[in-house]
Amino acid sequence: MSLYLREIVIALTIGASLLLSAIGLGFVGATPGMTRWNKRFFMCFFTILALYACNFVIEPFVYGDPDSLQIEMIIGFLESLLASILIIMPTPYLLNCCGETWRKSMLFRGVMAIWTVFLTLLVICQFTDIFYYYSPDDAQFQIGPLYPLLVVPLPALLFLCLAGVIRRRDKLSKRQFYAFLVFLVPLAISITVHMFTPIYLQVYIAMAVSSITMFVIVVSEQNEQYILLQQETARQRAKIAVLQMRPHFIHNTMTSIYYLCEQDPKRAQQVTMDFNTYLRKNFNAIANDETIPFSEELEHTRAYLAVEEAQFANKLVVEFDTPHTQFRVPPLTLQPLAENAVKHGMGPNTVPLHVSIRTRKVGSASEVVVEDNGPGFDHAIAKDPHTTLANICQRLELMCNGKLVFEHRQGGGTVARVTVP
Repeated sequence: MSLYLREIVIALTIGASLLLSAIGLGFVGATPGMTRWNKRFFMCFFTILALYACNFVIEPFVYGDPDSLQIEMIIGFLESLLASILIIMPTPYLLNCCGETWRKSMLFRGVMAIWTVFLTLLVICQFTDIFYYYSPDDAQFQIGPLYPLLVVPLPALLFLCLAGVIRRRDKLSKRQFYAFLVFLVPLAISITVHMFTPIYLQVYIAMAVSSITMFVIVVSEQNEQYILLQQETARQRAKIAVLQMRPHFIHNTMTSIYYLCEQDPKRAQQVTMDFNTYLRKNFNAIANDETIPFSEELEHTRAYLAVEEAQFANKLVVEFDTPHTQFRVPPLTLQPLAENAVKHGMGPNTVPLHVSIRTRKVGSASEVVVEDNGPGFDHAIAKDPHTTLANICQRLELMCNGKLVFEHRQGGGTVARVTVP
């Protein structure tokens, strides 16, 4: 590699390391799904990586200048020290991922023992020329006869940690396991080669790339866990909503069935069957953690509205126009919207209440529209919906990347529009 090209690669690597360290620090601070321990760990990790890169920024200004020999020696010491700290940091992180305490870990004790040997040798290097030295005439870095002995602890640290990762692979997720491999293997290989043939640039690039790649893999898993937690929270809220069915709705339904038994026995049977379907679908939704075919949600909604029609007689008119049903939605998506339309749309001045449910395919998305001619809605509700509607929005977004919006209906009323990609 030519000197000019080498300088370009070094400059790009240093710039990328500093930029990615800054991005990493900002990302760690803004990521809500990370635990407090993980935040602290990665804050320390990227701070050290940034300091490590800063040494390479300063080094060209003093390298080869005999008047700056002391500064160059300090920079060389800090580069080696910070690199060794970055190398041992995955060990406590590994133990934390596996639920182990570092104070009682033989792996941690072994790593610290080897690192202490390296630190001792590094300090000795400042008082002898047998490992490395800077020539007094041109301040150039020179390798001493025992330089490989100084480097030996570093690959030893990496291979020991790698053995610890392989031994604990059953306690790690796939992403965690690959993250450790991505960090440890390239560094172990490059530093081992460096013992015999100095390849400072390659070692530095391996350090930067491995660090960033490991962080990306770990954070992606953290975000996935956070999304799963949000999905579980949304599901639990939906289940609570099912269990908190309106008492007056159940009471009115049973009363309607009671009177229908004498007035219209067949109608009473049908309402009883619809009410049974409604209850069964409600409790099925509790046990379902995945999206369901829209046809099932539509059946649930039909049963609910049939019961409401029996209660309100001619005061409620329901229309269905649902030719498109070949898509999936979270359970309890359509039925609560229909219930919301009846609950808030039925009023003394709205007789009869018309509720229309339509579906259609719009490009690559499926659209469900629940429309009523009730009194309409407050803009504040559309921007900050109450718990049930907010929960529908959250589950749509998390489970199928969908969305729910509310609009004013022309001529009065409300339009709830669900879009599912």
